[in-house]
Amino acid sequence: MIELKNLTKKFDDFTAVDSISLTIQTGEFFGLLGPNGAGKTTTIGMLSTLLLPTSGDVYIDGERLTRNRTDIKRKISVITQEYSMRQDMTMDEIMEYQGRLYFMPRREIRARTEELLAFCDLLKFRKRTVRKLSGGMKRKLMVCRALLTSPEILILDEPTAGMDALSRRQMWNLLHKLNEQDLTILLTTHYIEEAQSLCDRVAMMHHGKLEEVNTPADFIDQLGAFAVDEMTADGIHSHYFHERKAALAYLDKMEGRLTLRETTLEDVFVERSGRHLTAR
Repeated sequence: MIELKNLTKKFDDFTAVDSISLTIQTGEFFGLLGPNGAGKTTTIGMLSTLLLPTSGDVYIDGERLTRNRTDIKRKISVITQEYSMRQDMTMDEIMEYQGRLYFMPRREIRARTEELLAFCDLLKFRKRTVRKLSGGMKRKLMVCRALLTSPEILILDEPTAGMDALSRRQMWNLLHKLNEQDLTILLTTHYIEEAQSLCDRVAMMHHGKLEEVNTPADFIDQLGAFAVDEMTADGIHSHYFHERKAALAYLDKMEGRLTLRETTLEDVFVERSGRHLTAR
């Protein structure tokens, strides 16, 4: 279990994360959502101990996380947005190097490498150097490397950024399979469809504050399960309804180009972001 208690991070006079408290259950697939600058990556940085909190604490299974608690840190693996691998190394070499950093026995490194590359459908590419891999294959290799030490928590910061649609779906399937094995996953993403498809719960962040934590379905229900999109001269305006009957009645009485569809988590995200912009 992950617990954040009044977690705060300031950079001089700027507060990037503002006293957030949150509990993520063991085996949960949890998403952090918010516009650029919301504080998601800074929160990830403190969970990985790359950044130290200005105040507040992180607890893993009831134990306070600090940089010198290597026993706790071994439970966590982090996959960043950047490709942090040497371009001239093969997959096997990347995995062996990672294992040696953690003083794993060579036999265990080889066995885990075989298992993980097979799980991610990468075995036939194991002798290729990183520079010859596609973007999707590099991301999968980063997942393999992160899982080599058998962590209990996997933290992913924009794991599908820059991927094409097919590679993104393959990554979703991979993460879903990992979560089914009771791996706790914390995800930040700009692809709202990703959070809706994968996450048990999501947290909405804005300006470093934690606004609300809920399931994707409950967020959608709050807005209205059905949306009518109206095409106007200045763009698309969406109207939300809790019942399909009410949405159809609105369609009947209105003129112009209108379409009926189911509301998505992206609608919730856009509506909340727009509300903040209006308030400013």
